[in-house]
Formats: sequence, structure tokens, C-alpha cells
Amino acid sequence: MSWFESFVLGLVQGLTEFLPISSSAHLRLTAAFAGWHDPGAAFTAITQIGTEAAVLIYFRKDIVRIVGAWFKSLTDRAMRSDHDAQMGWLVIVGSIPIGVLGVTFKDQIEGPFRDLRLIATTLIVMGIVLGVADRLAARDETGGKHRAIRERKSLKDLGVKDGLIFGFCQAMALVPGVSRSGATISGGLLMGYTRESAARYSFLLAVPAVLASGVFELKDAGEGHVAWGPTIFATFIAFGVGYAVIAWFMKFITTKSFMPFVIYRVLLGIALFILVGAGSLSPHAGESAG
Repeated sequence: MSWFESFVLGLVQGLTEFLPISSSAHLRLTAAFAGWHDPGAAFTAITQIGTEAAVLIYFRKDIVRIVGAWFKSLTDRAMRSDHDAQMGWLVIVGSIPIGVLGVTFKDQIEGPFRDLRLIATTLIVMGIVLGVADRLAARDETGGKHRAIRERKSLKDLGVKDGLIFGFCQAMALVPGVSRSGATISGGLLMGYTRESAARYSFLLAVPAVLASGVFELKDAGEGHVAWGPTIFATFIAFGVGYAVIAWFMKFITTKSFMPFVIYRVLLGIALFILVGAGSLSPHAGESAG
């Protein structure tokens, strides 16, 4: 991998990690369209450490408060009813599904799941799911001619059951094209949470999973065509761009619909099917040399 490739892929990672369009799919597609080698699951996981560092800084006050309350709850029984302490436990509970499934399906994640036809399918299907979830949220928030405005849930209403559902939604993002934020936000909206609450928990829930995945994949970094230097460079690029994107996205979702992302996902998925079907793009483009 050249330094230019690492710069572009780091930029793509930072731009797409927090948007509901799948960063892993876009890294895979960028390499395929450019005629580069597939950067691989290890490169993706490690560069995601950069974007998660952006989450740690952006949500630093929340994270410090949650971690502090969680540790206190281990010895202070009274603290166990504190919302921040409970959030700490719920992040742990919600991280279990992706941890178990990530290890179980590691070989599939690094192989068959990177087929461009599967990516096209998940882009379209999850785009439609996000669109439906977004419309339901909008209907509750605005009401209608024959409907009253319905109050949606906040993170104070989050319990173990919903935390696990969020966790299983996050685990779906092991398949490129699903999108970690897209799946968890869709799940949250379908369970009746506000856009802001679903997004906030989605980002907090991703921290332990992504950091653990990145550390787990460190042993594979530097193998094949992806060297350590370009990987670290891409990680720093992803951090800088990711911080700017998350700040914009959290403001965007308070007043805007997810429909632009839905339309983009569906059109991209259709375009992929057309290109692969016409023989202009191999469903395994870039894999053979990776």
C-alpha cells in the first residue's frame, strides 16, 4: 500500500464511520474502483481505532462520568441505581453480541462477507430499514392530521433488553455494507428512541467493540501488502476527519431526516449490482492480490 492509498483510505474511513452508510463497505469499494488491493479487515479494524479516538474526545465528559460512576457502583450499592453507572453496565451488556459473533465468524468476515454482491445487498436492504425507521420517528415527532405527537424514549429509558437489542443490531455491522451506526440507530428508532438518543448510545456502544477489534487485529497489521507505516498514517487521518464528521452529524440529526443517506445507500447498491452484472466490476475485485 502506498502513502497516497493510505491517505485516501484514511479519509474515507473518517468520512464514513459515523454516517449510516458503512465505512467498511466504502473502504472495500474505494479499493475496488481504484484498482487497488482490498485493504482487508485488519486495516479496517485498526483505522477504526482512529475514529473511536474521536468519539472518546468528543464524548469525553459523558465517558468520564459513566466510567467513574460504574467503578463506584462496584463497591457502593447505592450507586447501582445511578443512571451513569447503569449506562456503564448497559454498554458492557450491549457489547457482548458483537464480541461473540465477531470471534465466531472471523473467517467469514475476512473472506466471503467482502463479496461486492453481498455488500450491494446489505446497502440496499439496510437503507430501506433505515428509511422505514426514520419515517416512523418523524411521524411520532410531528404527529399528523389524525395523530397526536408521541413522546419517544431517551437513554434514561434504556434497560437490559433494549441494550441487548442495540448490541445485536451493532453486531450486524460485521457484514460490510450494513453500517454500525446505521444498524444501531435504525434499531433504536424502531424501539421508539429519539434520533439523538439512538445515535449517542450507538457511538458509546461502539467504543469497547471497535477498540477491542483493533487491538485483536494488531497482530495481522504489516502482513501482506499493507505495511505498518501507511496503516498508522491512515489511522491519524481517520481520527482528524472523524472528529469533524461526528460533530457535524450530532447537530444534523437533531433537525434533519436520514433520507439523504437512505437514497444514497439504495442508489449505490443498485449501481454495484449493475456494474457487477455487466461484468465491469468483479465481485472479488482486488481480493486476489490482497
